[in-house]
This record gives sequence, structure tokens and C-alpha cells, in this order.
Amino acid sequence: MLSYNRYRANPVSYELTCRILLLFRVIFPAVSTDFIKFVLFFTKNKPYDATHKPLIMMKIAILDLYNGRPNEGMRCIKMLCDQFLAQEGTGGQYDIFDVRQKNEIPDINKYQIFISTGGPGNPLPEGHAWEKKYTGLIDGIFAHNSANEVKKYLFLICHSFQIASNHLGFGTVCKRRSTSFGVMPMHRTEDGENEPLFEKLPDLFYAVDSRDYQLIQPDWEKISAFGAKILCLEKIRPYVPLERAVMAIRFSDEVFGTQFHPEADSEGMMRYFKQEEKMLAVIKEYGAEKYEEMIDRLDDPDKIMLTEAVIIPTFLRNAAEHILELA
Repeated sequence: MLSYNRYRANPVSYELTCRILLLFRVIFPAVSTDFIKFVLFFTKNKPYDATHKPLIMMKIAILDLYNGRPNEGMRCIKMLCDQFLAQEGTGGQYDIFDVRQKNEIPDINKYQIFISTGGPGNPLPEGHAWEKKYTGLIDGIFAHNSANEVKKYLFLICHSFQIASNHLGFGTVCKRRSTSFGVMPMHRTEDGENEPLFEKLPDLFYAVDSRDYQLIQPDWEKISAFGAKILCLEKIRPYVPLERAVMAIRFSDEVFGTQFHPEADSEGMMRYFKQEEKMLAVIKEYGAEKYEEMIDRLDDPDKIMLTEAVIIPTFLRNAAEHILELA
């Protein structure tokens, strides 16, 4: 387990800065994207002001499911946690648990918020030692919340979302006919129109999608009995006679999951995919047109920059507010 105390992040709201800059760009369209990216980078990296006094000390458990695979997701999640813990009135730490390589699972009683990452490979049970411990943690969070006034909060991303959906029997988790990869549009369902975490996003918003597996054929009876809601679906493909995959579920008031990657940031993704090796690999697999489309969308402040600035920060803020009310 790796532990990180509050440090380096900027207490200024990155989300607020992002939205102000987007409005500024609408009013003054001549403002360059480079200027917007510079201000957002400064907001993310301005030194932390240690003089503010936290009203509540939060403990966050990050469940690393990347199985040792190099990735950008962990960097982005740590950065969002740093920013959250550095806000006025908040403090604390986050600890990282290497679930798949080291069989590490947090003690549910020691943390208030859990963020579970994406990862490679098959999300269906394969008999690994960590699998029962991991799904046991998920069950433990739901059981705790049904019996206690002070709740535990869980955010599930991509691989974690698939594991939880399969474990709860919410539908069919299966391998896709081909990999979904790129910056994709997310289409809200009727329930998604009223989702608080999507409130500051446009009706059609964009996110990084990178997966070989999918959740389809929802079991509506189980989902309804559980009190869960499907919030958005993958892009409309009228030329493909295949069912659209589920892209986000509110499992409960405290547990939320996305098939896409809301933590992904433009800066890191751009750096990653402009490496010659990665660029050539994407072009070989998906074609030059797909690569250029992805780069253009990464550079657009209305797309993943906004998604990153809204979904997880809002989840963390809402969780802290509810915990503080009962503290």
C-alpha cells in the first residue's frame, strides 16, 4: 500500500476555472486553445497554500487494478485527489492498493471514499485470489450503507465497472467484436438527464473510451430491484446491427460507475499519443483518420477537458458534503 498526504494541489476550483474559460472563449472566439490550456495547467499545478485549515479530514482508498501495466489513469486519479484534498475546508490523504499484483484490499472501516480504476484483461472471474476479496469489498460497501447513517462512497471506472456489473448480475459482460478506442460521445438516457454528476455537462458529452469488453443486455428486473439506474449508452451506430453498450450506472446514492474514463486529461493523453511509438501503433490499428480525430478531440476544451473537470470532482465534493453533514 502506498500512502499520500495532501500536497502540491491548488485549492482554486479547477472545474470553476474550466467553465469560466469556456464561457470566455464563447464570448471571445479569437482566444487560442493554447492560452486556455496554459491557464488550466497553471490552475492544476499552482503550489498548495498550507495556511488553510481543513474542516474535515478525508481518507480515500484508490484501488489500482492496472496489474502493473503502464497507464495514464493512475496519474490522473492521483491528481484529482490532490486537487480535492487541497480545497478550502478539506484535507486528508489517499492510499493506493495494488489489488491484482499484491492482493491488497483496504479495510472498509478506515476509509470514507473508494475509487477503483480501469485495467487490462478479462473482467470476468478467472479464479484469482484477489477477485473474491475485491467483490467482497463491493458487497461490504453496499452492506455498510444499508445499515449505517454515515455512508461509504465508491466510484468504479471501466474494468472495475465491468466487474461490479457482472458480479451484481446487471447484464451480460462480454468481449467486443473489436476494441473501442478514442474520444467518444456519451448519449444520456432519460435517467441520465437528471443525474447530478452530469449536471454541468452538455446533453451530449465526450469521454475517453478504451475497452475490449462491454456491458450489454441489461437485466432490467435486477437493476430496478436494486434501485440502480442506467445513465448513458455508447455512440449511435445506425450502420452496425449491434446492441449499444451501457456506459454509466448509478448503482446507489453512494456508488457510481462509468465504462468510460472520466479521469482522463487532455495534457497526459496528448503527451502519451504523440509519442512516435504510440502514434504509429494507433495508426496501424485504427488508421490515420481515427488518430487525427482523436487528437483534435483531445485538444478541444469542450470535450474531455470538461468531463475531467466535472464528474469525479463533483463526486468527491458531494461525498465530502454528505459526510460532513453527519460528522
